[in-house]
Amino acid sequence: MASSGEEPRSDSLGRAGTGTEAVPTADTAQLDTLEDFEVLDEEEEEEEEDLSELPPLEDVGRPPAPPREDAQPGGGDAPGDPEEWLDVLGSGLLKKKTLVPGQGVDTRPRKGQDVTIRLKATLEDGSVVEENPALTFTLGDCDVLQALDLCVQLLEMGETALIVSDAKYCYGAQGRSPDIPPNAALTLEVELLKAQDGPDLELLSGKEKVELANRKRERGNFFYQQADYVLAINSYDIALKIIGSSSKVDFSPDEEAELLDVKVKCLNNLAASQLKLDHYEAALKSCNLVLEHQPGNIKALFRKGKVLAQQGEYREAIPILKAALKLEPSNKTIHAELSKLVKKHADQKNVETEMYRKMLGNPSAAGAPGKCKDKLPWSIPWKWLFGATAIALGGVALSVVIAARN
Repeated sequence: MASSGEEPRSDSLGRAGTGTEAVPTADTAQLDTLEDFEVLDEEEEEEEEDLSELPPLEDVGRPPAPPREDAQPGGGDAPGDPEEWLDVLGSGLLKKKTLVPGQGVDTRPRKGQDVTIRLKATLEDGSVVEENPALTFTLGDCDVLQALDLCVQLLEMGETALIVSDAKYCYGAQGRSPDIPPNAALTLEVELLKAQDGPDLELLSGKEKVELANRKRERGNFFYQQADYVLAINSYDIALKIIGSSSKVDFSPDEEAELLDVKVKCLNNLAASQLKLDHYEAALKSCNLVLEHQPGNIKALFRKGKVLAQQGEYREAIPILKAALKLEPSNKTIHAELSKLVKKHADQKNVETEMYRKMLGNPSAAGAPGKCKDKLPWSIPWKWLFGATAIALGGVALSVVIAARN
C-alpha cells in the first residue's frame, strides 16, 4: 500500500516536480493513497470536461495552414504584422512567429528526441511568470505545456520564436497558483538550443528507469488534476512502457521492487483516468494487472468493484468489495459503496423475479389447493380418496381368495 505524502506540483511551465502522493485539499484528485477513494471515485455527478477538441500532436503539420489576415494572435495583443504569424492549429488559439531564423528545416527536432530550449513566459500584462535558460524535455511526450510540445517541433536549430497561446494549451481553467490566474493566455519566447536522441532504455540502470518512469507518472498526475484524462492516460502509458522495456543491465532486488512499486502506482492511476472517461473494459484490465502483482491491493479491488458495478455486474462486484472491506474495515467509502451495491442487487433481483412471474403467467396467484378461494363444491379430500381406494383393493383381494377356495 502506497504511503502518503505530497502530490507532485508543477514547476517549469507544467512540468511535474519531484514529490510524493497526498494532496493538501479535498478538491485536488489524490492518486496513490487510500483516501483517493473519496476524491476519485465518489464524484459521479461531476461533469467531465469535453476533450474532443484536443488535437493529437501527430496532427501538427509543417506548416498545417497559412495564417489568416483577419486573425490577430492572442486576441490582438501580440506584436507584429498578422501575416508574419503562423496559425499552428488553424483555430487562432496557438500562433508562432519567428524572431531569429534558424539553420534550416532539416534541423527541426523529431518526436522522441530530448530537446533543450531557452524559455521566457509572460502574461498578457507583460509580467514574467517563468524564465529558464535551459529547459530539457522529451518532445512529443507531453512533458511540458501543450503549447511548447506543439510548437517546438516546428522550430529550426538556433531559431528564436514568439508563441502566443490560449489558456487551453497552457494551464486552462485552473491556472497555476499563485502566479498564473485561471484562463490566462501566455506569450512564450523560445530558442531551440539542442536536440538529441533520447536515452537507450535497454542501457538504463534500475535507478535511472525508476526516475524516468516517475517523471512521466508525475506528469500524468498533473494532467489528472487538470481534468485532462486523455493526456494523463498518455503519460501513464509512457511510464509503463519504460518500466516494461527490455534491459541489458542487471537490476538489484531493491531496484526490482522499486520498479514494481512505480508500475502498480501507474496502473492504479491509469484505471482511475479510464474510469473518468467511462472506458470500463480498459479500467478492468488495468485493475486486474495490479491484482496479478498484489492480490490485496485495496485501490485495485475497489476500482474493479466500481467497474463491475457500472456494468451492472452486482453479483460479481459485491464479493470484491467485501474483500477490500475485509482488508480495510474502517474505510467508510468502501462501506458506503458496498451498501449501495447490495441494495441495487436486491432491487435487480426483485425486478427479475417480477419479470419471470409475468412470463410464466403469474404462477404465484394460483396458490396451493387449500388456499384456493374458488374451491369446487364437489371436490373430495385426498384422505377420503385414499381410504376408498384401499377398501376397493381389499374387496378385490377378498373376492379372489373366496373364488380360489371354491
